[in-house]
Amino acid sequence: MKVAVIGAGGMLGRALVRHCRSLGDEVADFDHQALDITDERAVAVALDEARPDSVINCAAWTDVDGCELDPQRAYEVNARGVELLASASRRTGAGFVTVSTDYVFDGEKAGFYTQRDDPHPASIYGKAKLQGERLAQAASARTVIVRTGWIYGAGGRNFLATVIERARRGERLKAISDAYGAPTYAEDLAERLRELAERDLPGIYHVVNAGEGTTFAGFAREALRVAGLAAEVEEVSMDALKRPAPRPRNSRLRCLLSEAIGLARMPDWRDALGRFAARTAGERDG
Repeated sequence: MKVAVIGAGGMLGRALVRHCRSLGDEVADFDHQALDITDERAVAVALDEARPDSVINCAAWTDVDGCELDPQRAYEVNARGVELLASASRRTGAGFVTVSTDYVFDGEKAGFYTQRDDPHPASIYGKAKLQGERLAQAASARTVIVRTGWIYGAGGRNFLATVIERARRGERLKAISDAYGAPTYAEDLAERLRELAERDLPGIYHVVNAGEGTTFAGFAREALRVAGLAAEVEEVSMDALKRPAPRPRNSRLRCLLSEAIGLARMPDWRDALGRFAARTAGERDG
């Protein structure tokens, strides 16, 4: 398969490029320097030259508080940019897969969010991403929306990396104890993105590592355990942090479609975390 990976310089994009090439795919990879997704002409030219079978978009502005303070940029990148990619994909005859977020939900539900739940984002980031979903679907009938969250992986600047780095430095650790989600390993997410691109079945999919999910504090403690680090985690409430953008208290996702179309259950988040820790330790020792 010939795949164009947009946002290839980010943590998820790099994982996806590696995975696609390991399968023998011909990959056209575009990082932010190679392609500004808000530039309509640049997007059209890039995809016209690449002529992929599928376009997988991992590009986004994911600074949630930054989006709250700069809504114009948030919508330009996370909504308009996605629409431009979907339109260009349709014109070149390619399928389109784009990564969305658990933040399209407000977090007030007690259980798992499925595709039956109506989105109701509380933040500018979530609102822009939801608009991106809808614009993409309107621009191309072959759009696959992949909602996910709590992504971590090699070389990423994320909650998990910060916790482990600070623990190794002997610093005091704090983590939120009243916000729930499903940690998702970038390598596992990349595999599922590639599968969905190949299936080319339009729709909205929820893709996170399996299990009941956890809090940030629980995630931190499990990460420290599998990394063999002894450190105390002080629990704090989400409201105590007083951040500019509201976050969902519960953003656990469950998919009603994946297994119905024959996709395997995603690995449990604890198993994924163990694989990540083993890989990280091997790279450090090597």
